[in-house]
Order: sequence, then C-alpha cells, then structure tokens
Amino acid sequence: MDLLAAINIANRFESPFGKSGKGIGELVSIFVSNAMYIAGSILLFMLVIGGLGIIMGAGKNDPQQLGRGKAAATAALLGFIIIFTAFWIVQIIEYITGVDIFFPTGV
Repeated sequence: MDLLAAINIANRFESPFGKSGKGIGELVSIFVSNAMYIAGSILLFMLVIGGLGIIMGAGKNDPQQLGRGKAAATAALLGFIIIFTAFWIVQIIEYITGVDIFFPTGV
C-alpha cells in the first residue's frame, strides 16, 4: 500500500532505518518512544551542572553564580515536568481514542 506521506529513506540514503518499508515514520516512532529516556538523561546532566554551580557559588560566596546554578536546576526540572506532562497527555489520548501513537503496528 502506497502512503502519500511515506518516504522510503532506506533506498534513498542506503540507511538501515526503514528497511522494513515503513519509511520515515519508523524513525520518528523510534525517537518519540525513546524521548523519555533522552529527557531523563538531559535532566540528570542539567541537575549535575546546576548543582555544581550552586556548590561553587556558595563556596566562593558569589550570589551571581549561585543564582545561575539555581536557575539551571529549576529550568531542568521545569523542562522535565513539561515533557512528562506531555507524555501522559498523549497516553490519555491513546487510551481514549484507541490509537497507538508511540508504537504503531499497522503503519
């Protein structure tokens, strides 16, 4: 079945992605299904950087560096909360509509 929006990237770029004939949709699905792992890794990195900034700012008695560390940690937590909330909203939409968004089987 030919889909209007499907592009077979395996033949065009000789890539291992899309060998099953699903095209770029398979690549997007792989990325989206692993988005929480990627977001968690970024959260950990940003919290470590922010925590180090807080520690160094407190040790040097530098309120500006302390503020930058707090801002980095706060931004990391807010970003993760936004991504986590979006993930669960999509889960609720999947449950209500019955459409599998993260792991489509019939594409």
